[in-house]
Amino acid sequence: MSQEALKPPAKTKSVLTGLLVLLLLWGSAVKTEANWTELATGMPEMWKLLKEMFPPDWGYLDKIWVPLGETIQMAVIGTTFGAIFAVPVSLFAASNVTRSPWLYHPARFILNLIRTIPDLLFAAVFVAIFGIGPVAGVLALSFFSFGLISKLLYESIEAIDPGPLEAMTAVGANKLQWIHFGVVPQVLATFTAYFLYTFEVNVRAAAVLGLVGAGGIGLYLDSTLGLFRYQQTNTIIIATLAVVLLIDYVSTKAREKLL
Repeated sequence: MSQEALKPPAKTKSVLTGLLVLLLLWGSAVKTEANWTELATGMPEMWKLLKEMFPPDWGYLDKIWVPLGETIQMAVIGTTFGAIFAVPVSLFAASNVTRSPWLYHPARFILNLIRTIPDLLFAAVFVAIFGIGPVAGVLALSFFSFGLISKLLYESIEAIDPGPLEAMTAVGANKLQWIHFGVVPQVLATFTAYFLYTFEVNVRAAAVLGLVGAGGIGLYLDSTLGLFRYQQTNTIIIATLAVVLLIDYVSTKAREKLL
């Protein structure tokens, strides 16, 4: 082996990369006016807030079960609607199913546009249109789910085994038969896994949509924070965490069975 091959790699690249990262961090801190002084000043207030949140007001649990259930229902409906509409759009966006770039490029553009808008902004817009309540939350979660599942699903469709599709084309199958017998069986399990994953995300998202008036437990969260009832706020956080952990466990087990 030559001496050139045994030579350790030059450190110049690592040093320059480190300097670039530090420069980006410094520039970001300057632009956002983030500094250690403000952090040190705010720490006592943070500790004071945490002390005011304990012990949780367990008597408040009786009042939040109904809105917590409403939050889960919003997530169920929003995820279902989003997943239903994601299926046809994903087929349009998959280049191995829709050969024409005049179809799959616009479909992907729409999906990119929808994913650009955060769920809270969707909720604020729908609250302005439909008023305060769970309808705005369901619509916001539907659009969010549609964008997320469509993106994941069309990428899965593009990665399927082309063998069965070529065989079906050779025997003269039409497009619907091609999709039904060639595409769907290969992506059905992953689609279900994406649905469950999106449902988990939506339960968490639905808990904060109420901050902009979109119904669910978020309305109570906003109310207790506004009234400085931090012990009740803590009760809401603990109850929501328990529900999210339960759903996460069940969903993970279900995905493990599917994949």
